[in-house]
Amino acid sequence: MNAGLDALDALDAALGFLGSRLGREVPLGPLCTYRVGGPAARFVEVVGDEELLAVARAVAGLGPAAPPVLVVGRGSNLLVGDAGFPGLVLQLGAYFESVERLDEPAPGGGALVRAGGAAALPVVARRTVAMGLTGFEWAVGVPGSIGGAVRMNAGGHGSDMAAALVRVRVVDLDRGHDVTVPATDLRLGYRTSAVAGTRVVVWADLALAEGDVARGEAELSDIVRWRRDHQPGGANAGSVFTNPEGDSAGRLVEAAGAKGLRVGTAEVSAKHANFIQADPDGSADDVFALMVEVARRVLASSGVRLHPETRLVGLPAFEEALDRAVAEGGP
Repeated sequence: MNAGLDALDALDAALGFLGSRLGREVPLGPLCTYRVGGPAARFVEVVGDEELLAVARAVAGLGPAAPPVLVVGRGSNLLVGDAGFPGLVLQLGAYFESVERLDEPAPGGGALVRAGGAAALPVVARRTVAMGLTGFEWAVGVPGSIGGAVRMNAGGHGSDMAAALVRVRVVDLDRGHDVTVPATDLRLGYRTSAVAGTRVVVWADLALAEGDVARGEAELSDIVRWRRDHQPGGANAGSVFTNPEGDSAGRLVEAAGAKGLRVGTAEVSAKHANFIQADPDGSADDVFALMVEVARRVLASSGVRLHPETRLVGLPAFEEALDRAVAEGGP
């Protein structure tokens, strides 16, 4: 019997307590801002804390027999291949969207805010400003979740998660562990962290300073206006490539003549060269092929090797695909 089917059968038995809420062949495109990509073999939106822990224990209990597991936030930095994902996709439900100011002060002074892992970054930005706090305004223009932002150390407008993050609560789906981890142990770097893809960020504590509501609201408006003026809308996942040290990926893509380049149903934005937009009912594999071709052209024109900021799932290894494209010489 197929090993993948064996693993799914074992998963179905372990998660039998979910009943009909354990989805099968659930399309992932609607859960991602690219709006493309194949289905998840199994899917669950976790509705509460106890259920999350029960799912974690069940998956961890399968050991080596467990199928692959993927945690999805708001899908704003994710590209899932057209073939989909052959295991379990888990997403946090509305229960995990809370944002509250804690009674305890932040280390070193200021306020401590606890944001649920499923809370949208723009919502957290606006709510903290409404609380009279400052330090998280930058997040109003980032369409991700708190959990996803911790995992990739999301940032913008001169700041990032690392600037405010104090600690996180993490549930490990591989081991069933439920732990609180200080930010200093997360190895937060430029668009990276030590948070693995099978770890669920349940909440994050943020240290923010006392601020002025009117000033904060003005800053939110400025950031939203800047994003609208400089970045495209439509089906995209934000910046495609990380910026090389001392340079801009968008500048390199434009210098390579790839702005507006199209592969099938995917196109490099004419507004910002480090964005790729997917057509309605487009192909995730086209987006990936365009990423590879853009990186090939940049490498040929500038000698700089671009690396994806977008999280790639169910797709070939990007570096290997780029090496093949370079060897073949492109179209």
